[in-house]
Amino acid sequence: MTLFGTDGIRGRAGEPPLDDRTVFAVGLALADHIAKDRHGGALIGMDTRESGPGIVRLLAAGLKDGGVAPEFAGVLPTPAVAHATRNGSYGLGVVVSASHNPFRDNGIKVFGPSGYKLPDDCEAAVEGRVHALLSNGIRPRLEEPTERPDVAQAYIRHLLEAVPVSERARRLRFVVDCANGAAVRIAPRLMELSGCQASFTACEPTGKNINLGCGALHMRSLGRRVVDSGADFGFAMDGDSDRCLLVDEQGDVLDGDHLLLLAASALKRRRRLQGDLVVATVMSNLALDVALQGLGIRLVRTPVGDRHVTEGMLAAGASLGGEQSGHLVFSDHSTTGDGLLAMLFMLRILAEEGVPCSSLRKRMKPFPQRLVNVRVREKRPLDTLPEIKSEIADREMELAGRGRVLIRYSGTEPVVRVMVEAERRSDVVLHSTQLAELFEKHLGE
Repeated sequence: MTLFGTDGIRGRAGEPPLDDRTVFAVGLALADHIAKDRHGGALIGMDTRESGPGIVRLLAAGLKDGGVAPEFAGVLPTPAVAHATRNGSYGLGVVVSASHNPFRDNGIKVFGPSGYKLPDDCEAAVEGRVHALLSNGIRPRLEEPTERPDVAQAYIRHLLEAVPVSERARRLRFVVDCANGAAVRIAPRLMELSGCQASFTACEPTGKNINLGCGALHMRSLGRRVVDSGADFGFAMDGDSDRCLLVDEQGDVLDGDHLLLLAASALKRRRRLQGDLVVATVMSNLALDVALQGLGIRLVRTPVGDRHVTEGMLAAGASLGGEQSGHLVFSDHSTTGDGLLAMLFMLRILAEEGVPCSSLRKRMKPFPQRLVNVRVREKRPLDTLPEIKSEIADREMELAGRGRVLIRYSGTEPVVRVMVEAERRSDVVLHSTQLAELFEKHLGE
């Protein structure tokens, strides 16, 4: 059983790897491999899923049995736990959340004492220890961790100090979609203290409605709310509030690529964009490269996942990175994607620009893009498929400078993802269809 994916452990709550025995073993393994030698406790936060409290108690029991004192911050955004771990006396930060997934899923995200997600070798060590514990027939138990309600207030102070809200920003009217998730308590308090004219939607969690027709994966309802209320724009969080997307006054979406462009431009004007570069993933639209080049800014790409983005930022010394999905990392203030920090940063930009949000959206016109998923019987390396490798190279040459081809296997499914983007939609459809057919011919089920 593989535990760690691209963003921690994730699955259906109550089923492996989130069954009681495995979760308890994860707590023990984390204590053994990370926290015990740091002479600090472990801070646990969660989103609003109904399965969260049970998983928290299992993790707390495992941590305590491993010699680490567990503390509980309650419902709290993922970046708040990362911030508290880095700035407090914790050897470990744990978030019980499945991010943007439906309520039946849940997950475990882990941060080391530096506030960054665990590197691959550490995850592998934890996973190996979990398997050893399970083979020894451990019996899970529950533990009520010590509560730490002050963590939320410290996080709000950090946000307001990092990005002070101007008087001009206080005059703007906007909507915040909390996805019925981890931001439901923090976001309203943050806006109240900042003096902003914000209204809220998807802010009444039931344990089952997290991400349900709301949040960063369901932007249409927020767009309607903004248009109907005459608001200037709207922000959407996801379930654990580590990502943020924006809709303009017309209800149209500005995705993470748009926000990276706006943030990079603002930071460069302030001479705060380290190295004049931005780190993004291979999924960011080619139009972002073009727009950044026009500003004298270089784009560095990484594999998918905000952990890879932060690793790329550390390696390059970058101050800004993110994903098309809305994870934005401002390394001067955070060690991971932070939706509320991004919201405050975008609010400052919108106030400074003094123009309708829709005009900012038009500063980047995304290239047409198409993603085709092909189910495969095996995930063979492309180097062992000379016909496919040659065909991909030919099409990349044909699109050079005005398009690109991206082929990658899914990390969780028997699927190859064929993505093509280009200036002309006809090229996108032609190349993606033909490459997908080629994979179907050679590797299809």
